[in-house]
Amino acid sequence: MSTGTKSASAASHAELNRNSLFNLAGRVALVTGGGTGIGLMATQALAVNGAKVYIAGRNKEKLDKVVEIYNKDVEGEIIALQADVTKKEDIAALVKEIESREKCLCILVNNAGISSSSVTTEASDPKELKHNLFDNENATFDDWTETYRTNVASIYFMTSAFLPLLQASTQRHPGWSGTVVNISSISGQVKSAQHHFNYNASKAAAVHLNRMLAAEIANAGLKIRINSIAPGVFPSEMTAEESDEFQKSHIPKEKYEDKFPSARPGRDIDMAQAVLALVSNQFINGETLAVDGGYKLAAGL
Repeated sequence: MSTGTKSASAASHAELNRNSLFNLAGRVALVTGGGTGIGLMATQALAVNGAKVYIAGRNKEKLDKVVEIYNKDVEGEIIALQADVTKKEDIAALVKEIESREKCLCILVNNAGISSSSVTTEASDPKELKHNLFDNENATFDDWTETYRTNVASIYFMTSAFLPLLQASTQRHPGWSGTVVNISSISGQVKSAQHHFNYNASKAAAVHLNRMLAAEIANAGLKIRINSIAPGVFPSEMTAEESDEFQKSHIPKEKYEDKFPSARPGRDIDMAQAVLALVSNQFINGETLAVDGGYKLAAGL
C-alpha cells in the first residue's frame, strides 16, 4: 500500500544494495604513499570498486610494481606518479599533472607517513630518564622536524593544493562531495608515548589538523568532506620493517593475542571497509575513525 508521499531521505532497495553504496565508477582518486602498507590497501579498495586511482610516492620502482601486480581484475585503474609530498614544488607539479589529465579529483587519501627514532621511557630515577630522553643521540630536533614534515605538514599542503579540483568533483557529481581521508593513528590518541614521543605527537597533530581543515573549508563555503582514519596495528613496512615480493607486510597473529580485544593485527579488508565507508558516506565530516581492534580500550586514552 502506498501513502502517496515519499521522504526525501528514503532510499530504494537498489540504492541500498552494496553495489550502489560503494560504487566508485567514474571517480578519480589520489593516494599518497600508495606503494605499500595502508596506502596500498586503500588503493586496492578504491580501484576494485571502480575508481581511477593515481598513486604518488618517492620510490618509482615500488609504484610501478603496484601497477604491474595490482592493476588487473579491477573495475577501475591504477596509475603511478612519482612525487615527494614533503616539497611544495613537487605538490604543485602533482596538481598540474592531475589537472592535465582529469577535470576533477574526487578522493584524496593523505597516507604518506614516516616513523621516528625511539627512546626508552622506562627509568628508575630522574637522571636515568633524562639520559634516555635528552642525552640519547637519536633524540634530535631534526628528527622531530622531519617527522612533522611528513606526518603533518604534507597533509596541510596536499589538501590545500587540491581544493579547486576537489570542489570541481562536488560540482560535477550531484549528490557527491569531494572528499579527503587523512591517515593518522591511534598513537596520536593513546596516553602512552610507545617509545616514540615525536611520532605520537605528530599523529595527535594530524588528528587535530584534520578537524581544523574540515571546519575552515566548510566555513569557506566549500562542499568538501575531510575525515581521518586512526589505524591500530596494521602490517606495513613501518610495523613489520619489511615487505614481500607483492609489497605486502606480515605480522604474526600470536604477537598480539593477549594485547587487545581483537587479538590480532588489522587486515587489508578491515582497512578497505573503513576507507570505503568514509569515502562513500556523504554525511560524515570532520571525524576521526579509529580502526584498531579495540587497542584504545586496552591502552587507555
